[in-house]
Amino acid sequence: MSLSRSDFDQYMVPNYAPAAFVPVRGLGSRVWDQEGREYVDLAGGIAVNALGHCHPELVRALVEQGGKLWHVSNVFTNEPALALAEQLVAATFAERVFFCNSGAEANEAALKLARRAAIELHGERKHKVLSAYNSFHGRTFFTVSVGGQAKYSDGFGPRPAGIAHFDFNDLDSLAALIDDDTAAVIIEPILGESGVVPATREFLQGARHLCDKHGAYLIFDEVQSGMGRTGSLYAYMDYGVVPDILTSAKSLGGGFPIGAMLTSSALAKHLVVGTHGTTYGGNPLACAVAGAALVTINTPEVLEGVRQKHQRFVAGLAAINARHPVFAQLRGRGLLIGAELTPAYAGQAREILAQAAQQGLMVLMAGPNVIRLAPSLVIPDADIDEGLARLERAVAAFVAAQG
Repeated sequence: MSLSRSDFDQYMVPNYAPAAFVPVRGLGSRVWDQEGREYVDLAGGIAVNALGHCHPELVRALVEQGGKLWHVSNVFTNEPALALAEQLVAATFAERVFFCNSGAEANEAALKLARRAAIELHGERKHKVLSAYNSFHGRTFFTVSVGGQAKYSDGFGPRPAGIAHFDFNDLDSLAALIDDDTAAVIIEPILGESGVVPATREFLQGARHLCDKHGAYLIFDEVQSGMGRTGSLYAYMDYGVVPDILTSAKSLGGGFPIGAMLTSSALAKHLVVGTHGTTYGGNPLACAVAGAALVTINTPEVLEGVRQKHQRFVAGLAAINARHPVFAQLRGRGLLIGAELTPAYAGQAREILAQAAQQGLMVLMAGPNVIRLAPSLVIPDADIDEGLARLERAVAAFVAAQG
């Protein structure tokens, strides 16, 4: 059966606009399309493929578990889920774990837990949820309403009540909104979809203080920043600020769909039997692969390697910019890096992505003005250098096309 990009337009709902080429095989940080053309992957499946494509430890875990047990539902528990929960508790502040299938589901669970706990302890008035403008927390109706981007939430009718937004990295803006009726404040330690903007330490510390003052729960959305992406297992560790609830997905499964909500025993007790659930959450296949990913990533060698590779990328991007000045600012942490375009090229990140594909390179956008890199945490230096060389050719072609 011969399938091509045009079949997408014939059969699929048109809510995506995928690239013209169709990847069919990947290994490490290289990908090949239907024509056998090779690409360097600096996109990482949007920060999902934390160990690249077909990492042997993840393949081993999947094949081994695939021959044992695939699915039993949460009418029963299973060993891979129990093992992964134990690993996450041992590695983080958390005492309890809830498994689901995606970052949106993890954030949905976190927000429901925070509201339920606040209401059970203080009454119906304590239900407000605060988040940052330009944040992104998922595509369920609740999470897309909490995310501060009208372009994603408009057009679906009335939104859930009690949601308000503050300016990211602006403690005064948060302080003006938070009060004793606030159930939760949800923050991305690094704004991912809106430009790869790290929070300041002062902002997160101040948010922790305000939540404590008003009896609100602090939720860190680490769907994109977690699982070694910053050079620590989770970004909250870089800041020294511990949330009440943390959400994880993307890199957690190294490419296999899984999400998790991590919290304390005191908070977890508010989700009693029947209050929340998911058919596939804690799936043995997903948990086995995620367990192998966690063991592989959470080592000094890999985490220190992320920090070193960050410096290599930043130096390479700065060198490109010296020859072709298109970037106004480089920012990010670890292997989540954003390169913001200068005003002269504002809004044209997609054009650079198209040029990159022509050069055999996969990169991302983080809004119309930012090129985003989220490669494998173990990408070899040779692939970094080759990827940057291809990016430079793409940037040069882009600049030339501007006339």
